[in-house]
Amino acid sequence: MSISASTPSGTEHVPQKDEEQRLRELGYQPVLARRMGGFGNFAISFSVISILSGCMTLYGFGMSTGGPAVMLWGWAGVGLFVLCVGMALAEVTSAYPTSGALYYMADRLGGRKWGWYTGWLNLLGLLGAIAGIDYGAALFTGALLNLQWGFDPTPGSTMLIFLCILLLHAALNLFGVRLVSVLNSVSVWWHLAGVAVIVTVLAVVPSNHQSPSFVFTEFVNGTGWENPVYVAAIGLLLAQYTFCGYDASAHLSEETSNASVTAAKGIVRAIWVSWIAGFVLLAGLTFAIQDYAGAQNSATGVPPAQILIDALGTAGATAMLLIVIAAQLFCGNAEVAAASRMVFAFSRDNALPGSALWRRVSARTQTPVPAVWLSVAVAALLAVPSLYSATAYGAVTAINVIGITPAYAIPIYLKLRAGDRFERGPWHLGRWSKPIGWIAVAWVAVVTVIFLLPQSSPVTVDSMNYASIALAVVLVLATVWWFVARRSYSTPAAYGNAREQAEIAEGIV
Repeated sequence: MSISASTPSGTEHVPQKDEEQRLRELGYQPVLARRMGGFGNFAISFSVISILSGCMTLYGFGMSTGGPAVMLWGWAGVGLFVLCVGMALAEVTSAYPTSGALYYMADRLGGRKWGWYTGWLNLLGLLGAIAGIDYGAALFTGALLNLQWGFDPTPGSTMLIFLCILLLHAALNLFGVRLVSVLNSVSVWWHLAGVAVIVTVLAVVPSNHQSPSFVFTEFVNGTGWENPVYVAAIGLLLAQYTFCGYDASAHLSEETSNASVTAAKGIVRAIWVSWIAGFVLLAGLTFAIQDYAGAQNSATGVPPAQILIDALGTAGATAMLLIVIAAQLFCGNAEVAAASRMVFAFSRDNALPGSALWRRVSARTQTPVPAVWLSVAVAALLAVPSLYSATAYGAVTAINVIGITPAYAIPIYLKLRAGDRFERGPWHLGRWSKPIGWIAVAWVAVVTVIFLLPQSSPVTVDSMNYASIALAVVLVLATVWWFVARRSYSTPAAYGNAREQAEIAEGIV
């Protein structure tokens, strides 16, 4: 579904530039290794979206917030709107292919404060995503261990598994972007083959399947709220949470060949491939449900695991869970890569406390090593409340959505506001730029409000949606830190200056 300068009618050809020269024009000295191709760039966003992570991890949430009807039709509708957001964002990415991505775009199009707040929202979303993805992988790993050896997946043991997964992803990212790219390329085929295997096995092995009317029309409300429209709106979190992280292609653009085109294409391609494959996965899993209430109250703590056990038996469920867990591990590894590049870029512009440390790059691997460690450390802290509250994991996923989704819309809105002042890159939407852009902005505004709403009734300390508090806290912290760092924070002027280039060069150790 890519739209380039040469395809839509009424668009002109924008000459290609050397990407290193383009980066210098944007004010940055190239210090990261440009070793990722177009497929690798698409693969990192596809891996971060990870239908086998998002769909499976939040499937239990979807079973109570609208059930099959909302999960299937919500996925179809949300995917369409997200595709609009992705295309509009890809157009801005083509013009500004830097690791800073969203905040750099906002800074260039709207000014320093726009860039500042966009950066903090983006960073919150990315770090929340690491916590959500890897904690989800820990939950599924606990379910697998429970299935095989009777392991009791307590909050403490799940947290220990989670920390081990974080350390694994940190180690893999320290080897350099080439390994990250290879793993993401493997991840694409693992996800697609995994969905095909799971859906095929669930279609062939069980003797009983749900009817099409159940899969596409059954509405289930376990939230405590009476209004079905409200419940359905909350149920969209499953799809919207899964369709997050495609800005990874933009964050890895300084490490991608021909990034002005391939990073933009990577965003769009990752969304539409995930859209189709995710619908197939959700449908296959829902058709195979044998005992709806039993799956919701599974001893494994993971409803999809119980669906697999009921439909395939212990051995078959174990094999399918291994496919899902491996996909989740690929996803978390890609998210650490994206988040660490955001930390690196934000520190490069002196936006974070201790920026001089976090922007340092290894001379051997050309990887921002301290940024990798900071990303996994903050993700670990975000998941600590899961030790004390069963709803904390849902709060972490909401933090991801509420942080990153508004950050997607800000550069798009500022591009629309800039009008003809926006100098588009070689990949653009032509005459569709404005209508798609406004659809994207409107969708993000609606979905941001929805995900601040309480998700269950009555609202208690355990059931409260803490995303609103997290959003308020990060905005307050960003405002306070603005008054401390506003004199040092700055994206460089075109071509930068001698002092900036020297400081960046000194960061290579």
